[in-house]
Amino acid sequence: MEQLITFIQKEFHHILRDTRSMLVLIGLPIVQLLIFGFAITTEVRNANIAILDNSKDEVTQSIITKIESSQYFDIDRSITSNDQIEEAFKSGKIKLAIVFQQNFQNELSHSNKAQLQIIADATDPNQATTLTNYLSSIVRDYQNELNRQNKLPYTINTEMRMLYNPQLRGAYTSVPGVMGMILLLISAMMTSIAIVREKELGTMEILLVSPMQPWLVVISKVIPYFIISLINVATILILSVFVLGLPIEGSLFLLTASTIIYIFCALSLGILISTITETQQAAMLISLLGLMLPVVMLSGYAFPIANMPTILQILSNLVPAKWYIIIVKNVMIKGIGIEQIWKELLILLAMTGTFLIISIKRFKIRL
Repeated sequence: MEQLITFIQKEFHHILRDTRSMLVLIGLPIVQLLIFGFAITTEVRNANIAILDNSKDEVTQSIITKIESSQYFDIDRSITSNDQIEEAFKSGKIKLAIVFQQNFQNELSHSNKAQLQIIADATDPNQATTLTNYLSSIVRDYQNELNRQNKLPYTINTEMRMLYNPQLRGAYTSVPGVMGMILLLISAMMTSIAIVREKELGTMEILLVSPMQPWLVVISKVIPYFIISLINVATILILSVFVLGLPIEGSLFLLTASTIIYIFCALSLGILISTITETQQAAMLISLLGLMLPVVMLSGYAFPIANMPTILQILSNLVPAKWYIIIVKNVMIKGIGIEQIWKELLILLAMTGTFLIISIKRFKIRL
């Protein structure tokens, strides 16, 4: 019995002495509980919308007031023509557009019917469905209020239109998210492990003091993963187009160039991880905790960022996958050009430069 107690105490000492194990055993469950329990929800709130009011009467203003007073929608802009709807969606600032027919109140009063069109950005089918359901519910509530005041029932027909993904197929959401996750994990995690493996075996220092330049040694470790990532991109795009039926609406060159920038960002992140870790297990642990979880939770792939607390919305800006997924959705699905994604590209380039500068400084310190 004494030996058993001694072994248990020894095991406890090992666990308590290992900071990384403590983070995984105690810190990670707490973080997951807090994030899943309080922060992340599939409910959509404060979605920006645009309104085209062709009638501008008392009834349409009442409906707009009800929409504006709800917690689900923020009216981003009022537009004056149908031509501005497409432009508003391509700017990426609205998720929904509402179009009132002309003479809305007169039609409702005389024929008891009026037409209201709802146009949603269906690049994210779940969000589009949720928002249209919210709006339909608000219109039904207003319609019920009118019917209680009148003998003849009023009918407001809501016509829904899903832009970019009219069939609400899940591939339109999953493909950009999978691309962002796979490229980041393959490029960053595997690069960091490959470099750390040399350090762990004691051969990295030998390579760095060899006649070969140190930066060439690092590049020689990075290039294979860069090529593998490009093969992954090509495979994903081919499967997306020919198997999932997801077309590439925009420029393939722009999509490829953006993807290469994202891969460079992920590779530089992998090099940075290799400078702060000494073992392969540590590199894998940091990669999984520092990359995979943020990609799933904070990139906008699985959960709407707008619904998260402010602190998580700020942290999401540090996740490279968030910006890459926005680029893929805009170029691949919406078919828009560089004029709408240059900010995201600049952010990825800035991240790449930052990771490389920090990595170079840390390599100099170590050697």
